Amino acid sequence: MTSPPDPSVLDIVGREGLIVPPVGTSADAGASHDGSGRVALTLNAAGAPAPRTVRVPPGVTVFDGASWNGIAIDSTCGGHGTCKKCKVQITSGSVPVSRLDARAFTADQLRDGWRLACLAQATADLTVDVPPLVTRPKAATVGVGRQVILRPAVQKRYVELDEPTLADQRTDLERVLDAVDDLSLTADLYALRRLPRVLREADFKVTAVVVDETLIDVEAGDTREREFGIAYDLGTTTVVATLLDLSTGTPVAVRSRLNKQQPFGGDVITRISATMLDPAALGRLTTAAHETLAELAGEVCDEGGVDAGEVYEVALAGNATMTALALGIDPEPLGVAPFVMSCAIPPVVLASDLGVALHPAARATIFPSLGAYVGGDIVAGVLATGMDRDKRMRLFIDVGTNCEIVLGDGDRILSTAAPAGPAFEGGAIRCGMRAADGAIETVKLGDDVELGVIGDIAPAGLCGSGLVDAVAELVRIGLVDASGRYVPEVDAASIAPHLADRLTAVGQERVFVLHRPTPDTPVEETVYLSQRDIRELQFAKAAIATGWSLLVEEFGVAPSEIQQVLLAGSFGSYLSPAAAVRIGLVPKLPVLRIVSAGNVAGEGAKMALLSRREREGAAALLEEVRYVELSDRADFNDKFVDQLAFPG
Repeated sequence: MTSPPDPSVLDIVGREGLIVPPVGTSADAGASHDGSGRVALTLNAAGAPAPRTVRVPPGVTVFDGASWNGIAIDSTCGGHGTCKKCKVQITSGSVPVSRLDARAFTADQLRDGWRLACLAQATADLTVDVPPLVTRPKAATVGVGRQVILRPAVQKRYVELDEPTLADQRTDLERVLDAVDDLSLTADLYALRRLPRVLREADFKVTAVVVDETLIDVEAGDTREREFGIAYDLGTTTVVATLLDLSTGTPVAVRSRLNKQQPFGGDVITRISATMLDPAALGRLTTAAHETLAELAGEVCDEGGVDAGEVYEVALAGNATMTALALGIDPEPLGVAPFVMSCAIPPVVLASDLGVALHPAARATIFPSLGAYVGGDIVAGVLATGMDRDKRMRLFIDVGTNCEIVLGDGDRILSTAAPAGPAFEGGAIRCGMRAADGAIETVKLGDDVELGVIGDIAPAGLCGSGLVDAVAELVRIGLVDASGRYVPEVDAASIAPHLADRLTAVGQERVFVLHRPTPDTPVEETVYLSQRDIRELQFAKAAIATGWSLLVEEFGVAPSEIQQVLLAGSFGSYLSPAAAVRIGLVPKLPVLRIVSAGNVAGEGAKMALLSRREREGAAALLEEVRYVELSDRADFNDKFVDQLAFPG
């Protein structure tokens, strides 16, 4: 077991002494640290118990400095200066006004120190007020991560070779390998085919391109500054691609899109079923996955100004079913007992085997899986969050149709999976929808109903986070009792008279109206929360709560001993921690212990590209994590029933 990282170290130490920012945000990076030439950044985050002072390299933006230390600043563009949402106030120190600042703020606001955090560079000590988050992204593209040593599998070596003579008739390959004799290499056929022409056209001044222990190409001239990789989070619903500059470790571009397999079903079981019902479905599902990956590769390369031929490696993190489908492997055994994978550690393949047209010899590294329902995306998430090295008792929950749960203290790690169903994706909910424009994502009940809607347009439906918020608020004010039932109308009138008229019925089913376009709109045409919707959420949260409670019991600890809960995935990134506690989705802990971890699967994929050591660490997790099967637990049903009620 490796030792935990020093929480004072926030940088990646790279080749030739290069220092670059860590991969993604780090809720665990915590403390400030000393270092010559660094500047102090004091962050007054809304809701935090006290200001936080950290030391960062000069020139780091406020956005990155805060993110590295677990303080989230509102942003939908990921800190690229395009969304103008990362507004902060500089209360001590000076930051010049940028062109985009002038567009985002009034003259009075600029004089008062308001700036866009992603453009505000800390070149001297600064004190910054960070407003509370008011919106959340539709899909998480970044997440909690940690520092890594920059040592990618892709290497470039520039060499100037002696030309052949009658006295020196070494082969072209020998000539190149002799020049990089610190590496023990074999050569790809693609590289051998290019050697004769490239060497002579470049006057024997070339760059050798190496991935792991293989020479995959030679390029004319010195191209060492141009080496890239793409990290994929291949989700069942959403796929995220991040283009990384492997010479510096920094992200160049990130894009996400709906998985093109959606027509085959919204969850892995329906997609497995599709292959069982139609032998041709496997090929179509594989093609859909390849088209999704290829489209995203094209988008990030275009956005980053990178030629596809300069991308030499990809890393892919996905659940076991998504991985099998991307590789064209029959997933049927994953869907029927005893739920067997074809392999735990997929072989290294070419990127072209995933349908992605990059460098012709580009490699694809695919994360291993712990089991049929705890796949490579969870291994990547565990890697990114340092579950194997952090000595705190931490609970990792990736909320989705299939919910993966990990509990560990750095020495021992347990994992399991719980069938939560489609409620968190908006499925099986009367007015449910995906987290897209028009989806209600936040709900607050007071004198009136206050809705947060994605895209700031008229509400069209309710996504998963809005569902959790709505039920949590109804439980809080007493319109829904602990059993999950709407209270009688007479009680509603006394509990919340200003909201009681929203409690009505559609047919024989009681509903609560969240949004009525006009006073005359029939209830059936409103956006409402039905009694059945609440039941769907109860079943989903009970499955998850049963999962983590059984792991806690297996571990021999009490829920109160958990020091941090990580809510992972796109859903977890915008789920309200307070609402999650109120409905019993997570243990009843102080809200500050609950962290929205974001796209940790994507962060793990980035780490695999940036560090061979981390890639080896991912493989080692298969030996370190013990899987606990819930389906054969005799007490599962009893515990599930116990978890159905909402906490008092």
